[in-house]
Amino acid sequence: MATHSIQTVWRENNIFDTDIDGHKITIDLAVEAGGDDKGPRPKKLLMIAAAGCTGLDVVEIVRKMRIDLKGFDIRMEAEMSEEHPKQYTSLKVIYEFEGDNLPKEKLERACKLSFDNYCGVLAMYKKAVPVIYKIVIKNA
Repeated sequence: MATHSIQTVWRENNIFDTDIDGHKITIDLAVEAGGDDKGPRPKKLLMIAAAGCTGLDVVEIVRKMRIDLKGFDIRMEAEMSEEHPKQYTSLKVIYEFEGDNLPKEKLERACKLSFDNYCGVLAMYKKAVPVIYKIVIKNA
């Protein structure tokens, strides 16, 4: 079984740095929460991980299907609890494709494969909260 390992180091105030494969990630709190706003908040990084994970899957699948995209974005919308510990209570993934005469059925298949079979980050989310997705296709 593969193992991932990181080390997060407290720098000062509410600032923490992590080196991930040679890439520095800094997290912090907003100024109004007592931070210096030197980096994103941790929960939003969870959304980035999910978007990046499924996005990588979809791009690879679409490439194999020989679909020519002009653009591809992933939006994430998460509902958060009011009480502590504040956590996401649901997640919506919105796949936005742009291009000429894009094959809707193939794009739906690519998203479904990632959502149901390949994206490990979404698989973890789905064990904790309801997760849905939507596909938007825009003409270039």
